[in-house]
Amino acid sequence: MPPKNTQPKYRQIADYLREGILDGTFPAGQPLPSEESLAKQFGVTRPTVRQGLTELRASGLVEAIMGRGTFARSPHNRPSFTYPRGVRRSPDGQYTEADGIRWTDAEEPTATRTDAPLALADLLRIPPGEPLFTYDALQTADQGRLRQLHRTYVPFSVLLGTKYEETPPPPAPQLYNALAELGHELHFTEYVRTRMPMPDQAQALRLADGVPLLHVLRVTFTAADKPLAMEEFHLPGHDLELAFRL
Repeated sequence: MPPKNTQPKYRQIADYLREGILDGTFPAGQPLPSEESLAKQFGVTRPTVRQGLTELRASGLVEAIMGRGTFARSPHNRPSFTYPRGVRRSPDGQYTEADGIRWTDAEEPTATRTDAPLALADLLRIPPGEPLFTYDALQTADQGRLRQLHRTYVPFSVLLGTKYEETPPPPAPQLYNALAELGHELHFTEYVRTRMPMPDQAQALRLADGVPLLHVLRVTFTAADKPLAMEEFHLPGHDLELAFRL
């Protein structure tokens, strides 16, 4: 006689659905059994079923679509989008993004003066609290299907003695050409990690529950490895991958 399952019913439901998603019983993009059928199968109420589904949403394995039901997500599927990462320089000396995507600002970038927090000051090798020019923009592409949050940081100290000491420089990627015009030979380093979004980020990027962010920091350096600026990208983490040519 098999041992009795002593786990709470909602956990049994979550485990059953998780196994089905991972082994292909419930294919990615297809609806899961209805709350009513799961409640009948496990002899529970619909709130108990919802508790199990909530556990799966938190792990990113299911997505609830209003008016349509709950759909499976497979962690094994290839994402729909691949973003080549990096910066290219054209024969005429202009810097462009390697992904080739025509990003447009959904609204005018917000320009502010901020003080460098400790983590960013460390990457930029400036004292914590040094003032920065900061630009924020929500950017879209492919008729709004692709979305990213983009922030540019430029330390005031980098611009001392230049024409941008009184007039703020442009945000990236135009910033690269402005720095090159000041005589800098540029190269770049990116740092990539994942984390869960803040509520305003989830709303701006239209992320479902349980979907993480890809958080990318790109530091711009001179030929002598002096940091000049930093960009911060927040990208949806469920249906894209980043590609780096090494």
